[in-house]
Amino acid sequence: MISVVIPCRNEEKNIAECIEAIFGADIGGDTLEVLVVDGMSDDKTLEILGSLSKKYPTLRVVPNQLKITPVAFNLGIKESTGDFIQIIGARQIISENYLRDAKKSLTENPDIWCVGGTVTNVYQTPQSEIIGLAMGSSFGVGGGNFRVLKKSEFTDTVGTPMYPRKVFDEIGYFNESLLRNQDDEFNYRVTKKGKKILLNAEITIKYYVRAKVSNLFRQYYQYGYWKVFVNKMHGAITNLRQLVPLFFVMGLIAGLALSFVHPVLMWIYVGALVLYCLLALSAGISVAKKVGKGIRVAAIFPVLHFSYGWGYLVGLIHFVCLGKKPAESAASLSR
Repeated sequence: MISVVIPCRNEEKNIAECIEAIFGADIGGDTLEVLVVDGMSDDKTLEILGSLSKKYPTLRVVPNQLKITPVAFNLGIKESTGDFIQIIGARQIISENYLRDAKKSLTENPDIWCVGGTVTNVYQTPQSEIIGLAMGSSFGVGGGNFRVLKKSEFTDTVGTPMYPRKVFDEIGYFNESLLRNQDDEFNYRVTKKGKKILLNAEITIKYYVRAKVSNLFRQYYQYGYWKVFVNKMHGAITNLRQLVPLFFVMGLIAGLALSFVHPVLMWIYVGALVLYCLLALSAGISVAKKVGKGIRVAAIFPVLHFSYGWGYLVGLIHFVCLGKKPAESAASLSR
């Protein structure tokens, strides 16, 4: 059996299409169960799920009173009975071959413990398209990030993962103290065990993007902040890519301070800023394919880089220097 776990809250617009795609998938003769772990939705999500459960008897709703993502993951996994666990977001629409071929990758190579596919974004607003293009650029999120990979290869994490059940017996469940980066931390444990994570380009997900710039800064600030918490937990930097935004922020601060020391240093600082802007503009136009849209994409890159780097710097101060626990402000929802 394949068990699909869907963390969900107030997804009345997309949940039906998500469920229909799962039950319409080619699963190669396996049986299928779907567990929607609902975080106390107060829109029509539960009503829609009630109707769908009459059509699909193996669809169940599991309440998540804490409304926390890793709690939803764990509730669904513990309630499931499948040999393979697939986690899917409520705004993710899987390809017909997703479940079958993800399971095939896991069964053909026992060293692979996690498989995910490539993402095709569907933008619900013009602004979400600009943000999605920035987040899909290697300049925006770094090379090697699963969002920018277009061919099958091993990576450090994927966005819509399938695991064999034995993984949770071997390394435990998702860490419920992590309000962000819980999937990154779990997959770090997978690789630390000597196992592999595969991005399979033959399986795809359609993802409905509804991002807003007003939430983007806080979202990436939280990513950076919680990443330090994860690093301290494991006593290791989980990947070197995460340090680039930190160096970006530290360079901005140090460069500004040094520019008051000597005019030459000021011009070096200004030159570095101009170079960054030119690189951002080039990358923006490259992914947007139009100059006007590319300029708007380029304006998102500093938001991604500064917010993540600033969150990482604050995390270093809180967790490493001061030994603090996570701040409540870093746990608030941003999307």
